[in-house]
Amino acid sequence: MDNRYLALRHIVEYGSFSAAADELRCSQSAVSQMIASLEKELDVTLLNRQRGGCTLTEEGRQLYPLIERYVEDGLRIRERTDEILGLDTGVIRMGTIASISAHWLPGLISGFQRRHPNVRFVLHQGDYTTIQEWIHNGTIDFGFINPAAARDVEIITIRRGAMFAVLPQDHPLAALDRVPLAALAEEPMILLEEGHYSEPLEAFASVGLKPNVRLRIHDDYSIMTMVEAGLGFSILAELILHRTSANYRLALRPTDPPVERTIAIAYADRDRLPLAARRFIEHLRSNIDALP
Repeated sequence: MDNRYLALRHIVEYGSFSAAADELRCSQSAVSQMIASLEKELDVTLLNRQRGGCTLTEEGRQLYPLIERYVEDGLRIRERTDEILGLDTGVIRMGTIASISAHWLPGLISGFQRRHPNVRFVLHQGDYTTIQEWIHNGTIDFGFINPAAARDVEIITIRRGAMFAVLPQDHPLAALDRVPLAALAEEPMILLEEGHYSEPLEAFASVGLKPNVRLRIHDDYSIMTMVEAGLGFSILAELILHRTSANYRLALRPTDPPVERTIAIAYADRDRLPLAARRFIEHLRSNIDALP
């Protein structure tokens, strides 16, 4: 079921985005994003947003009986399907990267286990190369990779996000609003080791540049500490930089041209995925708009 409709029902029931966020166990901004996405898709304003609370617009009142029926039917279908298939136990084995482990999986796993408390998770953290090796040898059911790095796996692309130049706060390039890759190519670089594919290296190569890579490290947080110490710059995904400004003395700047990272779910064969893994992937995709 599309969780945007469930969010709308909670807003109507409780009269506010914050109460709906508490019920869904997510942030208020995530609920706002879900409603904005739903209104954009339906091409209609559903809610009057006022200081005293939220009420349905005239169009929203006309649509709400259908929305409420859709939510109820969806919940009943979920419950009945789980009864039929007996999703009471199971193990989900996934390969992940640090930014997703830190900022996506806690909320996703928590929400999934509220419905399926006996399903267990085994996480293997690696890079684009090792995650695919684990898929091929059966160590994991599925993993997160960049689709451009995919080799002999099936993929579902789920999110595209920005990457930023990470500099010491007092670095001269930190004074710029956007940092040219040509300028960064002259600086010592600390590269996040991602296996056979690297978004920053591909970005430099696309404009005919080769960065001055001094260190290759698997851990994003170690890289941030080393950048803070003045050992060089790095280019990291916006997701891993989420909520780091209070912990590190760093300057985060977009690059020119921009560098992006695309994330996909990869697996060997969807038909052979365990039921619990298939359900978790569905859970992830239905909550993608609420993720940071």
